Amino acid sequence: MSLSERRLELSPFTDALLRRSTVLVCCGAGGVGKTTTAAALGLAGAMLGRRVLVLTIDPARRLAEAMAIPESGPAPSSVPASHLSAAKATGALDAWMLDPKVVFEGMVRRLAGDPEKVQRILANRLYRALSELVAGMQEYTAAEALYSFVESGHYDLVVLDTPPSRNALEFLEAPRKLSLFLDEKIVGVFLPGGGGGGLFAKRAKQLVASVFERAFGPGFFEDVQEFLTAFSGMFSSMRAHAEAVRTLLTSEASSFLVVTSPEPTALDEARFLQEKLREMHLPFGGYVLNRSWAYTRGFREPETLALPEDAPPKLRSAHAKLVALGRAERRLADRDRALLSELRARGGNATATPHLGGAIEDFGGIASLAEGLVVR
Repeated sequence: MSLSERRLELSPFTDALLRRSTVLVCCGAGGVGKTTTAAALGLAGAMLGRRVLVLTIDPARRLAEAMAIPESGPAPSSVPASHLSAAKATGALDAWMLDPKVVFEGMVRRLAGDPEKVQRILANRLYRALSELVAGMQEYTAAEALYSFVESGHYDLVVLDTPPSRNALEFLEAPRKLSLFLDEKIVGVFLPGGGGGGLFAKRAKQLVASVFERAFGPGFFEDVQEFLTAFSGMFSSMRAHAEAVRTLLTSEASSFLVVTSPEPTALDEARFLQEKLREMHLPFGGYVLNRSWAYTRGFREPETLALPEDAPPKLRSAHAKLVALGRAERRLADRDRALLSELRARGGNATATPHLGGAIEDFGGIASLAEGLVVR
């Protein structure tokens, strides 16, 4: 390994982010190892002595098994101390698969305050139906959970693994969309006495009520009104909370990392997402080129292996094959170093994680990735 390559490997930009950030958001295309990279970033933060939480939406079962945590649960789970000790991590590391229903109910309990009001909301037919539509709630509840855990003060760093890049943009827009929806001028039309007392407003409300009843049955519009009435006292707090999420995500405390791989389609998605982040004025931290050959880590040229003069044909044949493999690896290394240079030329930082030969099956693999993300 050359001196310049060694310096590059020992100075990943992620080290500084892991030391100073409160929030790291991992974005990227599907299949690039984004969730595993998020776990490695979390462990790297714990290696620096920080208290870290990794929030993920859809972790692979093998990743949960590697971290010795349940695939799901009502609250974050701690990675065993024995795992952290083996990785020489002096901090703490928790992980949680986001449960939208748990997050949304927690928000209701916190903002409603009054236990009787909480029970009215939770018992409402419309709320129960909405709570079952968990897929549609993921984007908002991801932002809600992120902000709540940061505000709790229990963690120094929260790492969020988002859905694949195009869906991740919905997460980024969720707080703003919620804030727009919670405008009394819009929601007020559905509330008893809302929308003004004029004849037009009354007839409009009658029309809406009749449409709802024909589509969903008698009493549904009343359920909508009851649901929104119960929520109405919380709208101001929810709007303020949505704006606070946006403020957090645009602050210096946060950074967005785009995870990619050397595959052309993944690189295209990475470039698209970088532009979107800039358009939305969100802090772009840089790229992580995953499953890369950019750092050869002690690669020895097979040509330098001297064979004895009386080496048998089988040994010479094996050596020739090894030389061919070595040349192929050098080509991959040259390709990925060029990709790193290209990514940096786009105006961002870039570092790489090594190609470990397949899916990561144990905590040691996560630790191998984490070690390349920090300087200790």
